[in-house]
Amino acid sequence: MPNIVVVGTQWGDEGKGKIIDILAPYFDFVVRYQGGNNAGHTVMIGTKEFTFHLIPSGILHPGKEVVIGNGVVVDPEALIQEIQDLRNKGVDIGPHNLHVSKSAHVIFPYHKISEKIREEESIGRIGSTRRGIGPCYVDKNARVGIRMGDLLYPEVLKEKLRRNLKEINLILTKIHSLPPLEFKPLFEKYKEYGRILAPYLKDTFLILNRAIERGKRILFEGAQGTMLDVDFGTYPYVTSSNATAGGASIGTGISPIHIDEVIGVMKAYTTRVGEGPFPTEIKGELGDKLRNAGPIGEYGRSTGRPRRCGWLDLVVLRRSILVNGIKRMVLTRLDILGYVKKVKVCISYRWKGKEIEVFPDDYACWNEVEPVYEEFEGWSEDISKIRDYHSLPAPAKRYVERIEEMLNIKIAMISVGPRREEVIIREKLW
Repeated sequence: MPNIVVVGTQWGDEGKGKIIDILAPYFDFVVRYQGGNNAGHTVMIGTKEFTFHLIPSGILHPGKEVVIGNGVVVDPEALIQEIQDLRNKGVDIGPHNLHVSKSAHVIFPYHKISEKIREEESIGRIGSTRRGIGPCYVDKNARVGIRMGDLLYPEVLKEKLRRNLKEINLILTKIHSLPPLEFKPLFEKYKEYGRILAPYLKDTFLILNRAIERGKRILFEGAQGTMLDVDFGTYPYVTSSNATAGGASIGTGISPIHIDEVIGVMKAYTTRVGEGPFPTEIKGELGDKLRNAGPIGEYGRSTGRPRRCGWLDLVVLRRSILVNGIKRMVLTRLDILGYVKKVKVCISYRWKGKEIEVFPDDYACWNEVEPVYEEFEGWSEDISKIRDYHSLPAPAKRYVERIEEMLNIKIAMISVGPRREEVIIREKLW
């Protein structure tokens, strides 16, 4: 039985949450493998909107089990709040269907303070969400992190927290002239988080591997997108984890031999949040029009920040296809291009007389490249009610088929609106 990874192929915000929601009924487990509550996946069911930050959107389907893997960094307060918010909306959620890795690392207030200081005082902002994600991953790799399982043992938590506060308070007081963090209230608060979350904390790698042995199907979901991957994205304007398909094994404890396919998700145009290179960015009135088109617009689901908008970039997508091993793709928000008269696609870059077809590692050229565009007629009509590919306007079909031709991939599914049912299935992904 196939196990599938769903991965973003741009700078995140491709609409992965909706695709996970559509695929979830055909799987037994839905697993988040990296990132933190800086991610935002939105699912619309009728008039009701669900926004997920840590919990996989598969939780909306009865009988499914969801996992927050070891590769995720967890803000316990945010997780508890998200659980409660979902319960308030009538979602069945508890230790019977939500499993959180004991090995996932914990975000503390000092991580958020550290990130705020770096964003405000360092040379060159990267546009982080200031949720403490990056500094938490720093502590993880420096081997001074505190893991979710540590919250279950007050004496262990006490020792590790005292050690960390000793260092962070020196930095806060001596270097930044800020007040120190007090140990006791922080310790008591996180000890209480441990008590509340104790039933959810498990050896998730064991749960998942045993599920595979029983023939269960697993759907892996990444946060952010390939171009925000800490290794393969536009470094340093990236997230702090591996958002590419390879992160699914590291972030869950599942061997790569058990992953059968990687499905890419791409938006019909391109967006990114925060700082960093964006060769096909559209500024001015047209960029604003794309940002505000449609029922939900282009604003961060976790932060509310406006997204930068631009034309579809095939140079970026070719890199993502290679890095992730993608053969089939989902195209989202095709309906939004119905708001513009002419549609462009970047087919290559020019840089110092060279033609570039795959996004390079060469940092020096990222802000200097000249996009080479191919232009298409728009379709200027609402396509959100269409469920059959052949019923799409001819210009929309030309757009889709030209992308397939230039990328040599199959677009198996097309999202034509934010709601669960607003989708065209050309080929089953399950």
